[in-house]
Amino acid sequence: MKGCRSGRGGRLSKARLESLVDEATVDAYGEEEQLCGFFTMIEENLHVPFLTQVLGVEVTVTRIEMTELDEIVATCSRGKQNQNISILELPLRAPPPEGAEWIEAYRYWRRGGR
Repeated sequence: MKGCRSGRGGRLSKARLESLVDEATVDAYGEEEQLCGFFTMIEENLHVPFLTQVLGVEVTVTRIEMTELDEIVATCSRGKQNQNISILELPLRAPPPEGAEWIEAYRYWRRGGR
């Protein structure tokens, strides 16, 4: 079925995204607590390090962090250089790393997908 996936290829169905959103935001009151729920799920389930490309350059995502401005970012490294990139803007290779469904769920939630 178009727009659905059960494995690691393609897009997640709306039902699966909503299930992940529910899991990340259970018992969370307000947007700040919900954001913390997503950060926790991404941090615990996304397997790092993994490779991706940013502006055509291969980088290694080495960790996920929450900034002082309450933004979830991926720390991308190349050689001795590091740069934080918003998880909302982070490109993911196919197949995505294990746990990337939490990034998709977070993006869905941020777009008001409920």
